[in-house]
Amino acid sequence: MAIVAKVWIDEDCITCDACEDICPEVFKVTDDTSQILAAVRTDGTFDRNEGGSPLVGNLGAELGDIILEAAEACPVEVIKFELVGEGVDVATVEAEAPAAEAAAAPVAAVAPAAGASEALGALFAGDRNLNILFGSQTGNAAGLAEKTAKMAENYGLTANIVDMDGLDPARLASMKRVMIITSTWGEGEMPDNADAMWNAINANGPGLSGTYYSVCAIGDTSYDEYCKAGHDWNDKLSALGGQQAHPIQECDVDFEPAWRTWVEEALPRLACVDESGTLQLELLEEMKAYGAGDDDDVVEGDFSPGTIQREELSITLELFRYSPEAAESGWDTLTCTVPGHATIQDLLMTMQRDVDGSLAFRRGNGAGTPTTGVRVNGRVVLADATMVANVMASSGRVRIEPLPGHPVVRDLIVDTSRYESHRSRAEPWMRTDPREGERLPSGMAMGTVDAATATALHQAGDIQSFQLIQAMSDALAHDPHYEGPGVHFQQWLRVLDPRTSEQQRRSIMASLQEKDGIWSEADHASLMRYGEDGRLAARGLNEARGALLNQNRYAGKSGRLVKWYGRSVKWSGNVNETTLYRQVLGPLGLVSNVFSGVSARMALAFTRNGSPPIRSLQSLLLPPAGLGRIPKMFNSKVDNYHEVVSLFNEIDQRF
Repeated sequence: MAIVAKVWIDEDCITCDACEDICPEVFKVTDDTSQILAAVRTDGTFDRNEGGSPLVGNLGAELGDIILEAAEACPVEVIKFELVGEGVDVATVEAEAPAAEAAAAPVAAVAPAAGASEALGALFAGDRNLNILFGSQTGNAAGLAEKTAKMAENYGLTANIVDMDGLDPARLASMKRVMIITSTWGEGEMPDNADAMWNAINANGPGLSGTYYSVCAIGDTSYDEYCKAGHDWNDKLSALGGQQAHPIQECDVDFEPAWRTWVEEALPRLACVDESGTLQLELLEEMKAYGAGDDDDVVEGDFSPGTIQREELSITLELFRYSPEAAESGWDTLTCTVPGHATIQDLLMTMQRDVDGSLAFRRGNGAGTPTTGVRVNGRVVLADATMVANVMASSGRVRIEPLPGHPVVRDLIVDTSRYESHRSRAEPWMRTDPREGERLPSGMAMGTVDAATATALHQAGDIQSFQLIQAMSDALAHDPHYEGPGVHFQQWLRVLDPRTSEQQRRSIMASLQEKDGIWSEADHASLMRYGEDGRLAARGLNEARGALLNQNRYAGKSGRLVKWYGRSVKWSGNVNETTLYRQVLGPLGLVSNVFSGVSARMALAFTRNGSPPIRSLQSLLLPPAGLGRIPKMFNSKVDNYHEVVSLFNEIDQRF
């Protein structure tokens, strides 16, 4: 049995995680380097141990063989060690350990201050790990997790920042101290990186009787489901037997002050959880005094997460390429490994740096830049705000191609000039009615809205990018004159804004009704397959269509189709397709169809769309309609027609 006196790490570590996987009691791997934990060293510091601090107590004997195994597994051989008898003897180690324990907490990043009570000093014995789990959509919760980790050092805690994405819920049972910082997305939904873990813990959550926790919830009071994700986590951990160290903290858009209040109370309470998992509340005030200090240097400014626990991803990347010089397109395919927290933009930047410097794509600032849209595995997303883990297929496939509906310039860069041209013509910007006393210094009229209306407007248009909405269209790629759902959605939001002048509102409604307007998209349900943003846009655009139908009293082809379809279902529970077209086209259309033969073919059920094979021979009788197949057309039964009737009754009381 080997007895290790001291262990350290030389330069040139490649952070492969091999040492931590083998011996996590001694080694900690970060994004940049590997370190020797303060808990195992007599000097109580947390670095590569270049100074050669001996190991505490009998750890050299207890973990000696495992430390040697970790050193042998290091691919670059930077883990060095001394055995007892090679420079430091057992007596030296055993003599230094008690003194060190008196001066520094064996397992803490910071030693108890001089004069600390014996009871407080005892708290620093054993496990001092604090796990900070974050659920973040835009990075705010992740930044607060980093700040919280830095402040945890003041209380002798070793903080581990944990990305919820990919975390096995079973690991929670082994965590003695847990802080959760999470935002709420959409209408009370979990952030993307927390959704999978939330579903998993609901399906098979572990018992948490040995876990103390506290939750910080970030939200927006303009939404009905304010901080719902945080409350869901708080309730779930309680239901699984977890013990709340400090009540949940709600944070509005200006989250820093509320977070600061929470962290200054929650951290010392969790720091008072001893080795046995007992909360020593009688030591709380002494712990607060011990951890008190000027933290301005810690919490000032913006932070991004440093060391985050998240599994690497093995992916098969399929990348669209287009060269305008050669007028050729194709796909690059390769297998690679990416960090678990990498975004699509991170992946593309790595490809550009290490594989092909000619790769072209638009970069963003990491906060969801509207111009960074691409299509990944059939989803349209912003490359700088979307993690690879959230869009990769279960097989590991990641297929990246340009945003649809736009001409490709090079690789993943598309020409958005057509979108900008349509948007310029549509003019979806504010033009207010003149208001006395409501003017800017320039003399321009300024509109005002009440809080409830502002909230409703915010909810109606809370999307990442109108360019993404534009790309969700099925029709845009085939109709260059169609203005597109991204433009029309902006127009409709302007109609909803009470500050918009009546003249502009009438102009917008007339524009939506035009040939290349809102009726050019056959079905806005196509937008819904693209997630919450698509569903929000589809709801808004369908509201716009309903407003147009009512405004025009169901005149025109679109209005008559809706009216007579609804009446057909209302009256008979059937859609009579052989007569529906007559009501839609009107008397003149009926007469023209009689002479063209369309009415006869419809009556005999001849169309171009498919049919039972038994009737296919009839198609030979009446070409050219018989070029296709023949479906059943007479009085097709509508399943659950009463639901359709209810829908039409809700839309228009005439039905």
